[in-house]
Amino acid sequence: MKLRKIFVWDLKFQARYGFYLLYGLLTALYLVILLSLPSDMRQTAASIFIFSDPAAMGLFFMGAIILLEKSQKVTSYFAISPLKASEYIASKIISLNVIALVVAAVLGIIAEHKNLPMMLIGTVISSIFFTLLGIIIATKISSLNQFLLATLPVEILAFVPAILHLFRVTPSALAVYPVNTFIDLIAGNSFSVIGLVLGIILNVLLFFITKKCVMKMWISMGGVKL
Repeated sequence: MKLRKIFVWDLKFQARYGFYLLYGLLTALYLVILLSLPSDMRQTAASIFIFSDPAAMGLFFMGAIILLEKSQKVTSYFAISPLKASEYIASKIISLNVIALVVAAVLGIIAEHKNLPMMLIGTVISSIFFTLLGIIIATKISSLNQFLLATLPVEILAFVPAILHLFRVTPSALAVYPVNTFIDLIAGNSFSVIGLVLGIILNVLLFFITKKCVMKMWISMGGVKL
């Protein structure tokens, strides 16, 4: 029940601050670009768009979301409410995945993706990864500029290797690097099972780290979880 309520609240919060409008406009832009490309290039382009934007939405926007919550004293309310940190995190993951999956599905259909189910699975796993990282960073910053600077190393370590891997620039042995596996899934390519297992383990570890970071943030806002 608490998870459902916070999930609905997150959806309303995102709608109020224009997330859906923004991604409607971005999706339209991506569609224009895809339709202007030759048909044999659309799936690769769509895979890059999906991995670097809707799937990574949590990394880009979590700073703004949590800073808005702090400015409105919502975080202080969460700290003294029966809400669990795990429910708070799960709601963020699910609500952002709703947007990511819709955008990914639209782009995949327009690009005539060869394996939509695999692409959607890759989008979900990638979104969980980036959202957890976004929350961890957002709990430790006090301004949007700090968040942007803190996410820069993550973007370099995640996006650069994955896109190089997609174009087969890097050695095949690096297919086990989790982000490379994630983009293989999104692209509908053959993927490393070891890389997928490592990616899932990494997401689980990040979840527990995120939980500790959220609890610490709540306590620092003047509340104590009972």
